[in-house]
Amino acid sequence: MLQAGTLPAVLAGPLLRRLEPRRLVVWLVGSRELSPTLRLHVAEHSRDIPLDKGQCQVVPVGRHAFIHLIDVPLDEALPLDVVIGYDLLIDNVGIAEWAPHLLYAEGQHPNFVLHSRIHQLVHGSCRKPHHRADEGLLCVDRLLAEAHTPGQRPALLMMSGDQIYADDVAGPMLRAIHALIARLGLFDEYLEGAVVEDSASLYGHRASYYHRADLLPALDSNETLRERFFGGVKKPIFTSSTADNHLVTFAEVIAMYLLAWSPTPWTLIAPQPPQLSAEQQQRYAREQVHIEQFRGGLPGVARVFAHLSTLMIFDDHDITDDWNLSAQWEETAYGHPFSKRIIGNALLAYLLCQGWGNQPNVFSELLSQTQALTAQATDQHLQAGAHDELLEALLKFQHWHYVMPTTPALVVLDTRTRRWRSEFTLKQPSGLMDWEALSELQQALLDHPSAIIVSPAPIFGVKLIETVQKVFSWCGYPLLVDAENWMAHRGAAQVILNIFRHSRTPGNYVILSGDVHYSFVYEVLIRHRNAGPRLWQITSSGIKNEFPPRLLEWFDRLNRWLYSPRSPLNWFTRRRTMQVVPHIPEHAQAGERLWNSAGIGQVFFNDQGQPEAIYQHNADGKPRTRMLAPQ
Repeated sequence: MLQAGTLPAVLAGPLLRRLEPRRLVVWLVGSRELSPTLRLHVAEHSRDIPLDKGQCQVVPVGRHAFIHLIDVPLDEALPLDVVIGYDLLIDNVGIAEWAPHLLYAEGQHPNFVLHSRIHQLVHGSCRKPHHRADEGLLCVDRLLAEAHTPGQRPALLMMSGDQIYADDVAGPMLRAIHALIARLGLFDEYLEGAVVEDSASLYGHRASYYHRADLLPALDSNETLRERFFGGVKKPIFTSSTADNHLVTFAEVIAMYLLAWSPTPWTLIAPQPPQLSAEQQQRYAREQVHIEQFRGGLPGVARVFAHLSTLMIFDDHDITDDWNLSAQWEETAYGHPFSKRIIGNALLAYLLCQGWGNQPNVFSELLSQTQALTAQATDQHLQAGAHDELLEALLKFQHWHYVMPTTPALVVLDTRTRRWRSEFTLKQPSGLMDWEALSELQQALLDHPSAIIVSPAPIFGVKLIETVQKVFSWCGYPLLVDAENWMAHRGAAQVILNIFRHSRTPGNYVILSGDVHYSFVYEVLIRHRNAGPRLWQITSSGIKNEFPPRLLEWFDRLNRWLYSPRSPLNWFTRRRTMQVVPHIPEHAQAGERLWNSAGIGQVFFNDQGQPEAIYQHNADGKPRTRMLAPQ
């Protein structure tokens, strides 16, 4: 039997999450329940804070895997705009000994800076481990290594969706996931509505690799379900989405997070290829090259998480492709116990690995339910009834969004779980937020002079691509083209644009987005109103993903011809009252407006909350690209 003593105490982390002068939130995963001591180094003084169960909550997710969330309230506020060192002592041993890869050159322990205002930040989305592109988070690692003063460091890293790809997994990554599940004894579960009885049967099934569609019941009534989750939904207009290794169990998604965020779990396993056909062996070998490259960058990625406050919000691939795209999608996906379990498991893992650290206070009831579920695991199996009850509560939960008390205010939107269903037909795309959620957004924005809004999908997107999506939606095929944009639903589009026009909402908006696998900047003005507001749509995508280059080149060119700021076609769009002016990438050729390179975005703000410099750092090592303002 596996002995816990053979495992490192910390498997992943620490990740710095929500940091405030009187509150520090830190996430990590241990191979056992830990009793750490937080040591803070402020100027010449150090102090130790032993962490009790109220300050360090623990959720076991396996025999040798325990998620910890450290949430420390401070009686005395920490100083602003200075470097604050910290350490986590585990059995009186510090980070320098148990995770030396987290330290920069000559550093004795990690550190962070609490900024008095957001003067700059870095942001991005869409990090697919087996994509051929280089790792965009290593751009942040280099930024931090070269920052010699507190003012040179970003205030935070905003990850705006698709932090993992639960629905698009390489064979070698899935093999590593299964090896890690066995190594850590991650909990098994029973599976209703599938060909296999439980998760252990799933992992060993001949169809577990590249053929997960075969694990669904072979009934005509389930054909839509098969296509939606495992069929490899073809999208000829944009790209192909492969779902034949779609993650299913809670343990699989937890293992994915560990392998995506930390180099340590990789040192505990030595996965070998499963039995595959000759064609699958070739695919596995190609994917293995990219997974090895991804693994090689993980020490730098973990170093970023240990030095920079990181906030997150989900998008579809964190759960499954086209999550809640339409009412018809919802009826299909939630109408079958197996697909409902797939979605719920990914959302539970998101809660524990991402959402919890954004705003711990709102999840108390769900966390108590989760702790009860995992504490009662018998024979390493989660109890099916309690499991389903928890997932049902998760799917009804409506507080994934949050507002940070920063200057400017940072407002992070949930554009996935509170959809505005189409009034016309169930097939039509739902609005990204319903009327009630948009009303709450307006209340959150009132009387702020400026605001940073994080919307995973751009509010002001590329009009030509939105038009193509609209045509396919008219024809009843929104799934073919990911027809998810703010302008696809009349009600949601009108309300969000009216919020921007409201006299008591901010005069300056910066909208940070991802999702689309290319980067661009639009400056948006309301026609015939000199007093504002002024808006900037800043999109950075992906961290480790890119758009098919030849296709994007044509979309960019046609969009410039058809929807330039002076084009009369703009008057036939829902944003006709807005003038949308694109910024030009500094190194663009032939008038390009869309930048197609994996990396990370960086935005500098002036005292009014307006962007004064916007960059896209390129993961391939090319010089950073400045998004030049229109002349």
